Amino acid sequence: MHDVIILGAGGAGLFCAATAGQMGVRALVIDHNHQPGQKILISGGGRCNFTNVGAVPDRYLSENKHFARSALSRYTPADFVDLVRRYNIAFHEKTLGQLFCDGSAKQIVAMLMDECSAGGVDFSFGTAITDVSHADGLFTVTTTSGVFTAPNLVLATGGPAIPKLGATGFAYQLGKQFGLKIIPPRPALVPFTLPGTENLFRELAGVAAEVVAMAGKSAFREAALFTHKGLSGPAMLQVSSYWRHGEAIAVDFLPDAPADWLISAKRQRPKAGLKSVLGSALPERLATALADTLGQGLGISGDMASQKDAALTAAMQRLKAWAFRPDGTEGFAKAEVTAGGIDTAGLSSRSMAANHIEGLFAIGEAVDVTGWLGGYNFQWAWASGHAAGTAIAERVHK
Repeated sequence: MHDVIILGAGGAGLFCAATAGQMGVRALVIDHNHQPGQKILISGGGRCNFTNVGAVPDRYLSENKHFARSALSRYTPADFVDLVRRYNIAFHEKTLGQLFCDGSAKQIVAMLMDECSAGGVDFSFGTAITDVSHADGLFTVTTTSGVFTAPNLVLATGGPAIPKLGATGFAYQLGKQFGLKIIPPRPALVPFTLPGTENLFRELAGVAAEVVAMAGKSAFREAALFTHKGLSGPAMLQVSSYWRHGEAIAVDFLPDAPADWLISAKRQRPKAGLKSVLGSALPERLATALADTLGQGLGISGDMASQKDAALTAAMQRLKAWAFRPDGTEGFAKAEVTAGGIDTAGLSSRSMAANHIEGLFAIGEAVDVTGWLGGYNFQWAWASGHAAGTAIAERVHK
């Protein structure tokens, strides 16, 4: 018999198992995939953006915005970096505090498996779960590889984002079974789709530009990418987590330009056309599309000298907050993570334990905590896994 059964061999499950195992807990990890760390392996273009130096609580979304604070404060990016360094895994910092392996994401999975090995963790891969029950203080997990029991059970199977990797909503099914509420899951860090009325921008597929993208009160300055379906790129993925269906998003195509930029251009380049002026700051195809649209809407044509200041001011206002109204997103198939999930109101922020069933824990992406793009969700996996693993060890040894 084991002290804990952990469902899911992703980042959170493996880290929880390693933490508990090295504290003397007999741990078993069960996963329907044949290999551990499927999402880790494809992350960061295969180089695993394993954390972010700026992983602070206000960069996470949750119905309870303070829930992540406890776990994140007790296992920090610096703690994980120390572990990576102990394994002599070379890494580098890219933009905005993102840390990537110099080599392969396989190094991170191998490190986690070595940490589990040091804790004597058992594994059952390629194993489908057919039933989970709880009685007399024990959880019983019936699988295609046998029946396993333990006084502690960890839900670490993530959310439904990237189903081709085997992702499902299984954690929500079990959460409901055990009386936990579920915040409706939705795709996050996901490209937008645009309706047919935005055909102009379909012609820009493949064009990227640095912008400020805004949804509600949230704004991100990063690259935006036009696609055949709509809008993608880091800026769009970031605001997608804050967007709600039916809302507009706004894009500042000229984040470094002051409000009077076009009027100044009229004085400095009176013989230039709007297309040429925009082309000095934006990719040519994008400048052309924006100039054509502004020309039709505001009657701007000819050289800058012939434009009224009022028309140029109106054009600039639009360029600084260009409205798009997506008709949806590319869904869980293209989402990097899932927003929503097991309601944190039913969990302890210190231990990740369910409040009403002793020995039940939920961690990682299965929980209603979603980080920004750029290593934040991995840091939540490590931090929540560490919190649960430590709490399980305390419970086993008390």
